[in-house]
Amino acid sequence: MKKELKICLPIYKILYSAAFVLILSFVRGITFVDEIGIALESPIALLTVIFCADTYLVELHNKRRDVFRLFPVKKQTTAILRRLLIQMIYLVFIAIAGYGMFYWQKPGEVMGGITSGTAFGQFLAAIPGTVLFWGIFSMTICNVVRNMWAGIGITMCIWLTLMSQAGSDFLGKWNVFSYMFRETDQWKDLSWMYGKSLSVILAVLLILLIPVVLKKRG
Repeated sequence: MKKELKICLPIYKILYSAAFVLILSFVRGITFVDEIGIALESPIALLTVIFCADTYLVELHNKRRDVFRLFPVKKQTTAILRRLLIQMIYLVFIAIAGYGMFYWQKPGEVMGGITSGTAFGQFLAAIPGTVLFWGIFSMTICNVVRNMWAGIGITMCIWLTLMSQAGSDFLGKWNVFSYMFRETDQWKDLSWMYGKSLSVILAVLLILLIPVVLKKRG
């Protein structure tokens, strides 16, 4: 596990991810606590795309590919999943830390509406699905095209489409960004969880494809 931590969480990744949420908490203005999750979800998804893009390709970049591919596919898959789990836990932690940083703006609670505790609870329910989907999707695309930057570019195009108003209008509650597009004044309406559930299902399907992708990579 120590080796995997060193591989998938180098210092430069920790530094730029921490700086990202810190700067975001200063430049993205909010007024009420129920706006924090909206301000965070799509940027955290973008951070996840970049953070996880090299999860498959790290062996190539570090010139260990020839050794890594000698392992059985099952062992390769286990290593990839272990690294993915480490990254997912770290990114959820960063998202939670970023949520707390927004309190430097001293947001107010909505009168007669959602409380800060409920708003945070909904954020905790939504953000793992966001991180899981975009992390796995990013590293899968990058490995399929065999180029990290091309993979990031393709994934970002999809990210932009889904977070657009057109994406929201077309997919509605099934959008993977359904939490971001929810009506905050109707906080008891949990239909946004359809989109989050779909995110998890798609992520699981991509996980099941990892052995196939590894075999194709050679």
